[in-house]
Amino acid sequence: MTFESAVCQIGPDVLRLRAANSGPLTGPGTNCYLLRGEGGAVLVDAGPDLPAHVAAIAAALEGQALRAIVITHPHLDHSAAAPRIAAQTGARIYSFGPATRHAGAQGQEGADTAHHPDILLRDGGQISVGDICLTALHTPGHMQGHMCFGYRDLLFSGDHVMGWATSLVSPPEGDMAAYRASLRKLQGLDFARYLPGHGEAIEDPAARLAYLIDHRNQREAQILATLAHGPAPAEAIAAQIYSDIPPNLLPAAAQNVLAHLIELAAEGQAVGPPNPSRSSVFAAR
Repeated sequence: MTFESAVCQIGPDVLRLRAANSGPLTGPGTNCYLLRGEGGAVLVDAGPDLPAHVAAIAAALEGQALRAIVITHPHLDHSAAAPRIAAQTGARIYSFGPATRHAGAQGQEGADTAHHPDILLRDGGQISVGDICLTALHTPGHMQGHMCFGYRDLLFSGDHVMGWATSLVSPPEGDMAAYRASLRKLQGLDFARYLPGHGEAIEDPAARLAYLIDHRNQREAQILATLAHGPAPAEAIAAQIYSDIPPNLLPAAAQNVLAHLIELAAEGQAVGPPNPSRSSVFAAR
């Protein structure tokens, strides 16, 4: 992939750089966004630590100083290149924080356990570089430390809201109740366009948010209907209700089902063991 084919002008001051790491869970590749202003540049997500990708970011700067690297969440495809880019440019790294102690658990093999930001962000925090000002929005669910970033009428939505696929919510790091609450939180905010971590821009955020909430409600109903026929583990439920996906994606689907089961157990609608995996058996209450 050439540098030119990976770069797309999103707006007068926003470039999208797409890494060449396409796959079943990354779609066409990870999107990183370069904002270029009067007082320097800001990079939203660093992407995977691939030499060609890091070189593409350096070329896109066109000699401008990179002041800040803001990370939506510490997964390797979003944050791994940050230390290398920071060392080359002197930029400071901003994020909610390191991956939690659960990061190496089942379903979180992609967690960037080496991620350590220079500056911690919290909900409502500001990142200002010259005339560029980003607002951090804590949106846990996909990961506990996931953040979106508002910029004018744009929202950099990371892996929380994507157009090409629904988000993976993989316990113990992923939390379905938090994910759904974060979707509802975004419904109360007025952004005209979402720029996600994978796939194309979302031109109708309200419709996409409504779809994602409805999708999760439907999955919950399917899970409860399955449990009504008897106890079952997440992996068996996933094989039944995700009948339209390739077999290699069933483990990820089972993690989503497990996240729903944990939420249902917390609400008193299901019963399962402590610290469950996708092979743990749950029953309807």
